[in-house]
Amino acid sequence: MTEFSTIYKLSVIAVLFLVQAAAGHSSCPVMECWYPVEKGRGGGLASAANQVPALLFIKTEEQQHDSVNTASESDYSFFITDPSASLCHRALNPPKGSIKKPHCELNRIQPQPSSLQWVAPLTESEKSPLYLGAQWYAATIHGLDKEMSVTTVIRSPLEADKHNVILSVTTKTVYVTARLGEPAMLDCSYWVDPSSPLHDAGFSVEWRYQFRGNGHLVLGYDGKADRLSDIGEKKATLDFEGLHQNRNASLILTETRVKQSGTYICSVHVPYLLAQVALELEIVEPPSVSVLPSPLPLIVPGQSVTFHCEASGFAPLSLDFRWELTDSEGNVRSLGSGSVTGHREGTDGTFSQTSKLQLDSAKLEQGRGGELSCVTVHPGGTQRTSVSLNVIGFSTPSIEDSMAMVGVALVLYGLIKFVSWTFSGSGDEESDDKKKN
Repeated sequence: MTEFSTIYKLSVIAVLFLVQAAAGHSSCPVMECWYPVEKGRGGGLASAANQVPALLFIKTEEQQHDSVNTASESDYSFFITDPSASLCHRALNPPKGSIKKPHCELNRIQPQPSSLQWVAPLTESEKSPLYLGAQWYAATIHGLDKEMSVTTVIRSPLEADKHNVILSVTTKTVYVTARLGEPAMLDCSYWVDPSSPLHDAGFSVEWRYQFRGNGHLVLGYDGKADRLSDIGEKKATLDFEGLHQNRNASLILTETRVKQSGTYICSVHVPYLLAQVALELEIVEPPSVSVLPSPLPLIVPGQSVTFHCEASGFAPLSLDFRWELTDSEGNVRSLGSGSVTGHREGTDGTFSQTSKLQLDSAKLEQGRGGELSCVTVHPGGTQRTSVSLNVIGFSTPSIEDSMAMVGVALVLYGLIKFVSWTFSGSGDEESDDKKKN
């Protein structure tokens, strides 16, 4: 009985420990945020904005704010209720004492209708509901190590000091890499407060691409009418069933191209409100590497030979060459990067580049050959291509070659003995015939 009681107590303690650990893991952070405030007016000019630090006290339920320690409040403190728990993700809640912290920006916004073809149906009535008569904010937060990014739209009623998350758009793939020609998925999901009148008022999703100041529409979808935009990329789509059932707005690229590398913006619209997140897609294709001439010629002692290392079909541009020489004893000597040409772009958007190496065989150790290697370092991986160098008159035969030479010598010796014996026998027979005659 005593043993059972002890086991029971230990079990209770273990369960309480796990509950506390889970609660600590999912606890919501007190987030530091940059918030613009007006400096004032002067000289008839519009007021300027000054970025000041603000604190976001985040809880999943409104009554939890009663237990918040207000000793750490600042001049700009916001007590935010987030039923979706999007702002409580571990990527937004670094360990205590951590130097790295999420980057957060909080701004005042004004709800307004959109004129985009796939968004306009959300506000066809042209009536601004009383629900919009409040203060509205947008918080954009980038988590640690590019693990997560979230933008939330926050409503604060005029008559109460409350801040409630109404709309959240989240991505868990801030940086995505894909091989050339393979499919890629850019994660994006959204949440709308079920208690808000905007929850069942329709939605639309827009994906746009931007690169070096240029951009275009990838996909536009009117969720209210279940209709895609007429313009956009053909090989881009959504999981429409997952979108309507689970609010999964992820973009699916069925076949990636090099020119699709860049920034993608996922925007989710509900009537009069918008939230969006940005993602980076990079197509990473390693090079195909070869060393020329092939096959390598025999090198005469003192001869200078030119080698080329060709890397082709790679993306992105970043590529480094390195030449190495390995002697017969396994010692490796660096020969530098050689003379590297400029990039050449192919029709598929990939790049090619060549490194030229001038090698003087007189500088080879003891005048002997070895193994010449071209090493390429690329974001897609490091590759090594090696060829054997043979210098005439200085190559040392291998054990297999030596055994083969011994075998050939034995065969030749046997053949000579056989021929000698044959001719000797024929001579003796002729002598005997002459004596009989």
